[in-house]
Amino acid sequence: MEEIILRDSNLYSRYLIGEARYLMLKATQKELAPYQISPRQAYILFILYNHGHKAKLAELANHGERLISTLSIQIARMEKMGLVKKVREAHKTTLLSIELTEKGLEVCKNSNKMIADKEIMSALSEEERQQLISIMKKIINKATQYISE
Repeated sequence: MEEIILRDSNLYSRYLIGEARYLMLKATQKELAPYQISPRQAYILFILYNHGHKAKLAELANHGERLISTLSIQIARMEKMGLVKKVREAHKTTLLSIELTEKGLEVCKNSNKMIADKEIMSALSEEERQQLISIMKKIINKATQYISE
């Protein structure tokens, strides 16, 4: 791959972050292909798994989904695939919880064995990974502040 050098270091940094994200996403898609799920769907399965196999839409939305409407579309697709099911809370007919099905749990366990992220991140030492995490958190916090103003 030919490296693109931009004169503006801010623009070049943004380009590199985007390129790394894109390539890591492609690696994840490649590993998830046998399970016929997207990286976003895998992430939803992992959140449900870590929440005791059940969570409310709002809880799922707090873990990276930007819009409830986008999340609802993903959940509907996953329900058709038999990965999750919607469960109405008995005391509140409008409140939905999302539960992992047996199939969803199996896909979650199998896809959890993916190695792409570990392989890619092995290019960095543990200290460099911690520095990267710290740097990315700073960028995320600053971007969040900027769009909130």
